[in-house]
Amino acid sequence: MQRFFIPQKQITRKQAVIQGRDTRHILRVLRLTTGDLVNFTDGQGTDFTGRISDACSDRVCLEIVDVQVSKSESPLPFTVCTGMLKHQKMDEIIKGLTQIGITQWIPFYCERSIPFPDARALSRRMERWQSIAAETIKQCRRSRLIEIASPKTFDEVLDFAKDFDHCIAFWEKSSLPLSLLCPQEGDNRTILLTGPEGGFSDAEMEKAAAKGFVSYSLGPRILRAETAALCGAALIQHRLGDM
Repeated sequence: MQRFFIPQKQITRKQAVIQGRDTRHILRVLRLTTGDLVNFTDGQGTDFTGRISDACSDRVCLEIVDVQVSKSESPLPFTVCTGMLKHQKMDEIIKGLTQIGITQWIPFYCERSIPFPDARALSRRMERWQSIAAETIKQCRRSRLIEIASPKTFDEVLDFAKDFDHCIAFWEKSSLPLSLLCPQEGDNRTILLTGPEGGFSDAEMEKAAAKGFVSYSLGPRILRAETAALCGAALIQHRLGDM
């Protein structure tokens, strides 16, 4: 059964309301009607089953019949920080990271990232990223929206990382194999830095190392920035016991 995302503000203890494009999909594509069951999530880690109690062209009303804590979410608190790329590449990164279970995503600006957009363009881009994340959790059966932060500077990201258990960067000049990464006792809160096209500069990696980051290698081949972000995150999940 297909699953939908309904924001918490549209869910009460006994009822939920679906609006927008999902309404048309339920009524015109799936051809569901009164009495049929619908699976949905609130994007905060809870799964629901609802029975259609009423429907019209702009909304579907559901009577909640079952509530469960999600069993599909990753146990690893994992933040991925990506050097800013052209917007289509960032879209693909969000889709991929959401699918594999990342907790938080932070885009950031560094020496070789694309120029900072104006406020209006950045606002539109943030809205698009949120929309992509919401659509993706429906497709991959996740129950928690990835937290998307406003873009930060490189220094802000380094300062943000001070409370993490694992601070990791992938850098093409490193020779340290990821096989040396091992889980610790506790939550294993992890933050990963992946660079823009052109990678990180020597000065940036020196600054990151001073803040406790360990740079690892992704092997002898040079990966595209968007490939490195997804591949590196999945490998870390495997090393720390999530995959």
